[in-house]
Amino acid sequence: MDKFPVRMSNLTLTAAQRLVEAEAAYHALLTGGQPVECRDSNGESVRYTPANASRLKAYIAEIKAEIAGIQSQLRRPIRPIWG
Repeated sequence: MDKFPVRMSNLTLTAAQRLVEAEAAYHALLTGGQPVECRDSNGESVRYTPANASRLKAYIAEIKAEIAGIQSQLRRPIRPIWG
């Protein structure tokens, strides 16, 4: 998890865990063609099949956007240093 900041909130950690799970499910779906299940942000189990793999890919994009939004809020503003 080197790409995430050290100071992670619980929400970020949860989103990172969901991202790992969703990406693994997407890989299993594409390589095995069997239905897969993963948890959404509400903790509910969602079943994906090869027919709706695009929905799983969209869900992965949502999680990545959520993580990016949270990370950008954790950054301090850049301030110029005048000599």
